[in-house]
Order: sequence, then structure tokens, then C-alpha cells
Amino acid sequence: MNIFSKNKNLQVKQTNNLSIKKILQFLLGCFMLAISYSLFIAPNNFVPGGVAGISVILNSLFNFPNAPTILIVNLLLLGMSFIFLGKKQTMTTIAGTIIVPIMVAGTEHLNVWIQLDTSKVLLSAIMGGIIYGVGLGLVLRIGYNTGGTTILNEIISKYFKVSIGKSMILSDGVIVLLSGVFLGIDTLLYSILMIYIISMISDRIVIGISRNKMFYIISQKDEEIKKFIHQELKHNVTIFQSKGGYNSKPQNIIMTVIPTIDYYELKTNIMKIDKDAFFIITDSYELYGGQ
Repeated sequence: MNIFSKNKNLQVKQTNNLSIKKILQFLLGCFMLAISYSLFIAPNNFVPGGVAGISVILNSLFNFPNAPTILIVNLLLLGMSFIFLGKKQTMTTIAGTIIVPIMVAGTEHLNVWIQLDTSKVLLSAIMGGIIYGVGLGLVLRIGYNTGGTTILNEIISKYFKVSIGKSMILSDGVIVLLSGVFLGIDTLLYSILMIYIISMISDRIVIGISRNKMFYIISQKDEEIKKFIHQELKHNVTIFQSKGGYNSKPQNIIMTVIPTIDYYELKTNIMKIDKDAFFIITDSYELYGGQ
């Protein structure tokens, strides 16, 4: 076997390992969604938007079974996806559309073995939101989704020329408001709290927790600031030459990326060196290369 065959076999093996890792991550994410639904959402009638929220409302009003309701609504929306979004875009939603309700069906009697005190509603909303958010983040991180109203949001975005964010506010907002109408104001408030937690946690899972901060600094004392970063914080800088938009004067922009732990020290010392300095601080989620 020559070196090219060995490299090819190694690449195939790495690809297969990556595919298996994605599948396991996807299944774990779907399982966490089901756990959150069966242990926290359904028993407390929380409505976290989406098809999960629709099923809770229908179960409460008409005693419709949860898992079949989720599956039926998901399949209807999946059909709409084929019609309005096309086959290629729909393929990433098929697995979640089917697997999530199956896992909900498999975990809906879990509270028989794991008995939780449902009278502690606030704690249930927080824990349910955390578990659901982690599960959703794991699914979204590999480029898949769980179907449901995600499909509706994409259709609204495509045909009405609005952002996904606005379409989510519209669709999930209507579902959550309906929970207030049919299930009471308390349910509405707890559901809003849960949605906030889900959104925050899933975002952190998808894009990661920022370990670094990026500074863009404009100052007349740029050499002093650069010296402080080099000598005191032991970090490098990059200098951009720019021109002021108002007075057209040339000026330097210092860019540096530092660990979050050094954030406050650099911010404070920039202001000490030059109280008139202008600087922007942003999160830096990934950093490659450099020394």
C-alpha cells in the first residue's frame, strides 16, 4: 500500500468518525429536548413556542396526546417545507421532525421513575429551559434543526422578505400569547422566562462562550498603550492606519485580542493613559494562529 492509499484511508476514517460524532451529538440533543418536554414542559403546561408549545395547548384544551400531536404537526410543516422551500433545504429537517416525537413518546412516562416536585414552578421553568437550550444548541451546532415552526419561520422569511428573527417573534409570539389566553397569565410569564433561557443557552452552545476580548483602540497616545499591552499584559498588537471621517486626519487603530481575565485591566489602563481614547470591545469566540 503506497502513501497515497494510506492518506486516503486515513481521510475516510476521519470522515466516518466525524459523521458518527455528529449523529451521536444529534441524538443526544434530541434526547435532551424530549427529557425537558416530558419532565418539565408538559407537566407544568409551559409553552416554549414552536410545536412543543402547540402540543401543550392542544393537550390542555382537548386532551390530545403529546407525542402524536408533535409528530402530526411536524409532518404537516415538513410537507409545507417540500412545497415552499424545496427538497435540499428540507433534508436537514427530516431527522429532527421524526426523531424528537419518537423520543418524547419514549420519555413521557419518565416521571413515574423520576418524581419531581411540580409545585416549584420557577425551578421547573429554569431547569427545563436549561436542558432544552442545551439540546437545541447541540442540534443546531451540527447544521440540523428539529423542524416544526423553524420551517414556518423560513417560509415567512423567504416569501414576506423579513428576517428569521422577526418571523420567529411573529410565530412563537402568537403561540406564547395563546398560552396566556387559554392557560393563564402565570403560564405566559413562566413560558417567556423559559424561552429566554432556551435562547441564551442554545446561543452559547452554538457559538461558544467567549474566552477572549478584542479591542479596537484609537488614541493620540497609541505608543504608550501599545507599550502597556506588550510589557504588562504580554500580548501582541496589530496597527491599522486609518483616516478620520470628519477631519480626514491620519490616525492609528490598535487591535489586540486578550483573555477575558485581562479585560478589566486593559480597559482601566487605557482610560488612565488617555481619558479621551476611543475604543470598541467585542467578544472573540475563536482564535487561531499567532504566538
